[in-house]
Amino acid sequence: MSFGQSNVPMPTNEPVKEYRPGSPERNAVIQAIADFRAQETDIPMYIGGQEVRTNRTIRVAPPHDHKHTLGYFHEGDAEHVHQAIEAALTAKEAWANLSWEQRSSIFLKAAELIAGPYRARINAATMLGQSKNAYQAEIDSACELIDFLRFNVHYAEGIYRQQPNSSAGVWNRLEYRPLEGFVFALTPFNFTAIAGNLPTSAALMGNTVVWKPAYTQVLSAKVIMEVLEEAGLPAGVINLIYVDGPVAGEIIFSHPDFAGIHFTGSTAVFQQIWKTIGENISKYKSYPRIVGETGGKDFVLVHESAHVDEVATGLVRGAFEYQGQKCSAASRAYIPSSLWPAVEAKIKSFLGEMKMGGTEDFGNFINAVIDERSFRKITAYIEEAKQNAQVSVVAGGTYDDSIGYFIEPTVLRVDDPNYRTMCEEIFGPVLSIYVYEPADFDEIVKLVDRTSPYALTGSIFAKDKYVVERVAQALQNAAGNFYINDKPTGAVVGQQPFGGARASGTNDKAGSALNLFRWVSARTIKETYVSPRHFGYPFLES
Repeated sequence: MSFGQSNVPMPTNEPVKEYRPGSPERNAVIQAIADFRAQETDIPMYIGGQEVRTNRTIRVAPPHDHKHTLGYFHEGDAEHVHQAIEAALTAKEAWANLSWEQRSSIFLKAAELIAGPYRARINAATMLGQSKNAYQAEIDSACELIDFLRFNVHYAEGIYRQQPNSSAGVWNRLEYRPLEGFVFALTPFNFTAIAGNLPTSAALMGNTVVWKPAYTQVLSAKVIMEVLEEAGLPAGVINLIYVDGPVAGEIIFSHPDFAGIHFTGSTAVFQQIWKTIGENISKYKSYPRIVGETGGKDFVLVHESAHVDEVATGLVRGAFEYQGQKCSAASRAYIPSSLWPAVEAKIKSFLGEMKMGGTEDFGNFINAVIDERSFRKITAYIEEAKQNAQVSVVAGGTYDDSIGYFIEPTVLRVDDPNYRTMCEEIFGPVLSIYVYEPADFDEIVKLVDRTSPYALTGSIFAKDKYVVERVAQALQNAAGNFYINDKPTGAVVGQQPFGGARASGTNDKAGSALNLFRWVSARTIKETYVSPRHFGYPFLES
């Protein structure tokens, strides 16, 4: 058999479809939604290539229509965690030894399947299961997941090409081995693309994976596994389990073959995981890789030179797309008093045009928050703000959970820049605004930097380039993704690698080669053609 150097197809970002009335994509997703609603989907676990069902089923319902049953998923227990680990370890050798080209082809095929025959199905699952409107689902579960799969293969090729220099009579090379053991992928509800990327990025580099998604994302997780199986993913490479977090963690983080975690979720959970790994460090064969993105309290800083319409549009889109349930969502803003009246009027005008309701009505910009727990948490912040004399409700503030978990986009103006809603992650459609005097701008920049423990995303709106450069330098550690005259959301794979530091995570930049480097353990090989045959060196001569 002959071998050659493979060149993978050059990736380009998947075009975002618009879902205009009468368009093929709109008709297709409407039909896919109808298909999901017409049946109760049975959602098994996937362990070692087998569909696993239990007697413990949990109901799945649309957050915007919680009385409707979409289906049931089969919850596992400790035994299923053990089975998933064993399946991953059993599949390890064959998968690691498979050529990187063959591994890559599986994920490239998965991208093609999502771009084509599975596009409507995965978008409909996301629209129903996670209450995303058609456009938000399209840019997430279709385009971003496709981009992750394609660009990660491109980055992997680039990594494998990086080789050391060799001197005369010596050939030096690097092997990029997968980690020794299995990888645990723990994924959130809010992005189907993240749920797909965390296990597949590690698997691409030759690792086998135990994947535990959020219970509120299992419908689209099932579709991801359908795609991977059709793409030819071998049994045991990615094992999908639905098990309570503490139960899974107790087993996984005590296992000697635990090699790393790929995580997106809350800061508190990630810190507990890190602590547990530290306490168990002597149990492991290798030091585990710990990769996590953990949320944010993302800022929008407005300078008096900014354009009012651009600011208002950035705030409304950044704060309220997908109900603010993005770790990058704009949740605190600092606006000069000279612009505030005009910005306030424009925000109110925009919000007055927005409709709220289920995702099946394509006229709805705002949909439901993910579940009752989230609904209670967010509305508690709103009610407390209403009772505080230093806070005024600029817009919104109402909510209703009789049909779905609906919370009106809420804008709060605070007199105290250190009020709770300016500092704490709410993860919902609540934007807090502090109005400052233009002469205090330099102090406000310092305030932005120290107000929150997070450092995920942030943006500056200003036409004055001297201001932009000064702010970018002053806030260099305040955001891993920094935007100039744009909302702080919407990072695109291959264009804006995503991740932050401080309490926002390890900043390993999903959607870049930096992330893939975390899932390999390099071995250096030096081959000497003519080996020395005596210990002596010239300096020893008389």
